[in-house]
Amino acid sequence: MLLVAAATATAASASTPQEAFRAENDAAMDKMMTAMAVKPSGDIDRDFAAVMIPHHQGAIDMALAELRYGSNEQLRRIAQEIIVEQQQEIAAMRFALGQQLPPSVPAPTQVGASAPRAAAPEHQDPAH
Repeated sequence: MLLVAAATATAASASTPQEAFRAENDAAMDKMMTAMAVKPSGDIDRDFAAVMIPHHQGAIDMALAELRYGSNEQLRRIAQEIIVEQQQEIAAMRFALGQQLPPSVPAPTQVGASAPRAAAPEHQDPAH
């Protein structure tokens, strides 16, 4: 959690989009590699999932950085697909192991949209 906050702060203070992208991407990689360093449990299936879930989450985090800073529409579409597919695979692995699934939420493919947008402006005058 602290790593994500530090990456966000670093990206926000970056002077160029390239620097911000690099900071977010590096943070995603560091977080993924740390989470993938698991001690073997003796259960091959659990060990596989314990490594693959953070690997897939890392792909999601890197795809989000592409959506924030990338401009190539083909790569942005691929990034959106990565997010959806990797979320589905994480859920499938957790389900296969009998782990509780996280609550359903929309895929974070609309960067900057942390909450659904209202249909009308908040201070709309009904007379107009």
